Amino acid sequence: MKTEHVMISVCIAAALATLPSMSLATASNAALAGIDTTEAPRVTQTVDNRVVSALGNTHLSLLDKVPSAGAVADSTPMNHMQLVLQRSAKRSAALNQLIAAQHDPSSSKFHQWVTPSQFGQAFGVSNADISAVTAWLTSQGFKVNGVLPNKMQIDFSGTAGQVRQAFRTQENHYIVNHVNHIANDGDISIPSALHNVVVGVAGLNDFRPQPLHQQPQIAKFDGSTQRFKVQQSAKTANASSGPKPMVSFEGGVRGFAPYDMQTIYNTAPLYVQGLTGKGVNIAVVEDQDMDVSDWPNFVSQFGLGGYGGTFQQFQPQLSPSTGNCTDPGGNDPYSESIETVLDSEYSTAIAPGANIWVATCSDTGSNNFFGGVFTAASNLINGTSRPNIISASYGYGEGFTDAASKAAIDAMWAQADAEGISVFVSSGDSGSNPSFNGSIINGVPAIDANSFGSSVNNTAVGGSDTADVLDGNSSKYFNSTLNPVYGSAKSYVPEITWNQSCGNTRAAKDLIGGSALQFCKNAMIYDPYGYYVTSESGSGGASSVVAKPSWQRIVRGAAKDQSRDLPDVSLFAGSYGGYSWVILCTGASPCAPNFTTPVVLEGGTSLSSPMFAGIQALVDQGLSSAGGSMDQGNAAPTLYELARNEYGGPTGSAPSTLAACNADNGTKGTGKCVFHNITDGGNSTQCIELQGETTPDCYFYGTIQNFEGFYGPTQVGLTSSNATKYNSSTAAYAAKAGWSGANGLGSVNASNLLSAWKSFNGL
Repeated sequence: MKTEHVMISVCIAAALATLPSMSLATASNAALAGIDTTEAPRVTQTVDNRVVSALGNTHLSLLDKVPSAGAVADSTPMNHMQLVLQRSAKRSAALNQLIAAQHDPSSSKFHQWVTPSQFGQAFGVSNADISAVTAWLTSQGFKVNGVLPNKMQIDFSGTAGQVRQAFRTQENHYIVNHVNHIANDGDISIPSALHNVVVGVAGLNDFRPQPLHQQPQIAKFDGSTQRFKVQQSAKTANASSGPKPMVSFEGGVRGFAPYDMQTIYNTAPLYVQGLTGKGVNIAVVEDQDMDVSDWPNFVSQFGLGGYGGTFQQFQPQLSPSTGNCTDPGGNDPYSESIETVLDSEYSTAIAPGANIWVATCSDTGSNNFFGGVFTAASNLINGTSRPNIISASYGYGEGFTDAASKAAIDAMWAQADAEGISVFVSSGDSGSNPSFNGSIINGVPAIDANSFGSSVNNTAVGGSDTADVLDGNSSKYFNSTLNPVYGSAKSYVPEITWNQSCGNTRAAKDLIGGSALQFCKNAMIYDPYGYYVTSESGSGGASSVVAKPSWQRIVRGAAKDQSRDLPDVSLFAGSYGGYSWVILCTGASPCAPNFTTPVVLEGGTSLSSPMFAGIQALVDQGLSSAGGSMDQGNAAPTLYELARNEYGGPTGSAPSTLAACNADNGTKGTGKCVFHNITDGGNSTQCIELQGETTPDCYFYGTIQNFEGFYGPTQVGLTSSNATKYNSSTAAYAAKAGWSGANGLGSVNASNLLSAWKSFNGL
């Protein structure tokens, strides 16, 4: 120990000797003018491994009740972990001040964005402190692969044995929901001298989120009915089996084309003005490739080729490279990712002139919590060529996310915001807890928020459904035959919350004339074994980690809590009973003229996020054409300001536009609205108590017999803020006037959004 102590001290002394005693923010960018982030190094004591401090919440507390399945072998590689650094209170305050000013049209710093190096110099950890930390990592036998330009992350590699020795925590095997995982068994400890500059290590567990799409369906078009007949579920990477559809549509199901989304959300008039997203770079971040022949096939099939959009698939690297992003593979018809296909094609569907960047990194190339998706996003944000917009269609609940990983996610999106990058994240596909896509909420609190989307520096996109099918008035909004580009929508269509469970209040009202609770109880008569039990729905919820930003308090309906609440907005994601989908062109099921061959039908909030990214691209080009900035940073603060104009503030009388902009009005009265306020439905879905594991926030209304054939009797319920009472006030979450936890501010009319945004920016 004495020898090790001396070696660490020598390494640090050598590092400090090459650095100035003060770290200065000297960037010339106008954004940083007048912002003083000068500070002395915070590592002021000798780094001594005999004097350590624990870092709280640096392991997954949910594993405290899960028995270990054995220790991970010491020789197991732990590659590209991220040591997450902690900026000082002074620099945190300065960063928050800057970002607020960057979004304030009255500020001299409005839309004055920074570069990654400027960000790191002004808001990262000082060079001296970084040298102290890297010297300690090296002394523990780790390989330091590099320090990111943001000076908030150190990429390093080692083994499970080195992790055990250095951080005083054991990597173990665990089995959770029948899946094998590795994770550290307790909070980590580090030398006390480093305590003030280190949050923790991202990469000590592999609880990675799944893409937020529905189980894709392969379907054959029937020209006589103008509908698709579902043949089978597509076999694809990252797709779960999911529940059985609750309703059988004998005449076939509906496949939406880009034309339909363009019509419903009113992007088509912008194309006539030359606003197609041209010149805007939209990056979709992924952990698996797609067949690169899909995108040109999609563009050709749906008549999007004349808008000049481009496509490229690549692995974003840092300079100098840390080697953290490797090609995940899948650039072929049979192992490609449906998620990647969906993201790239439907960002193009809305912004057909934009440049689509498919940025992919392998999960196996890194050991951070969000794997390749996190790596791809982080490398883009810290790179020399940065996109204007990022869409991330992945997620996991905060309850499945350790503190260091959450800190890294939030810091990444804050950096993107300060650089002017607009980030959109899918809110989730399993109601009030986004961790159960394709399965049923159980064993953990039924109310949670997507940790990837609960930052205050990104915009979370939830899921809506068109109401015409349940209302029985589809002919009012859709033509009976498809047009030359396979669309049929006539106009905006009233929307409700996307919810495929019996918790769907609109379905309950239309189908039995009763409440969702009664609808669920009735369903048990016909479904005693729970074949149709599902949590599939657009997600929303309150963060248990992130405080509510000031801009989320300003609109009518804002939750009276202290939490960052999701979602912010919503777009189409799916339909009750699985009747409406969007059409994909994949490698295994390419699109042919008149759909003479089978295609893939898809949905989920993985659709909503890239579509909103496409809308933002149209807004960006429109603002740039009017003399404004092409970059807008986080869209949410502006969206809430614009919504306040229509919905009113949190107190006082409601303006007439609150009622006029109700989505239930359809085209009548909403033509001048920026937002379609979705006030019907909700994302309270089914939850279960499996094998005696408690599921908080679940109101149990009955028992399923022999669930899934081998679980025996299982309690089933609906997600609720009160486990002993279920009504419209406790259901998690009901749609309502203004903002709601079901659909946020609702969906948008893209043309009106651009006009309002121009006015807000003074253009």
